[in-house]
Amino acid sequence: MSAVFVPHRWTREQYEQLVRLGVFDPDQRVELIEGEIVDMVPQNEAHAVTLSLLDRVLRQAYGDGYVIRVQSPLALAGNSEPEPDIAVVQGDPRDFLVGHPHTAELIVEVAETTLAYDRTAKLAIYARNQIPEYWIVNLVDKVIEVYQEPRRSSYGRKTILKKGESLQPNGAGSVVKVSEALP
Repeated sequence: MSAVFVPHRWTREQYEQLVRLGVFDPDQRVELIEGEIVDMVPQNEAHAVTLSLLDRVLRQAYGDGYVIRVQSPLALAGNSEPEPDIAVVQGDPRDFLVGHPHTAELIVEVAETTLAYDRTAKLAIYARNQIPEYWIVNLVDKVIEVYQEPRRSSYGRKTILKKGESLQPNGAGSVVKVSEALP
């Protein structure tokens, strides 16, 4: 008789308790995706530079009343607590002292080696949680993929923008030039 192995699914509460107890090394980058604890891919130089560029342009576009969270947890339904590269949330940083935000105006993932994963697993989670706008900064093709109109596990609209184009992110007061967000 052969054994059947079923992976243990973690709840967000269990995962957060593991984090509080220091189960993970402080330098270990993990996130909870659909109940599974997943190792995050290390950043290369282009990824790090893109994060800095996005942080700058999104702070300018959104201004006061919004927090630009860089690689910080987002407490979503369905036992997921991803750490998106960028999450733009309404409020003040101190609003999240007692818990991570449950939603965002905009989520951004910077993708090179994780492109397929960001287009499937991450996209589905963000759509199911009604994140109104999701960007994949695609470093392979040097474009920004913009997903809007969340529907179940997908988005109703996808737009691909390249250098020379611009867009106004959901809830932002001004536009973002794609060339200023790409390395």
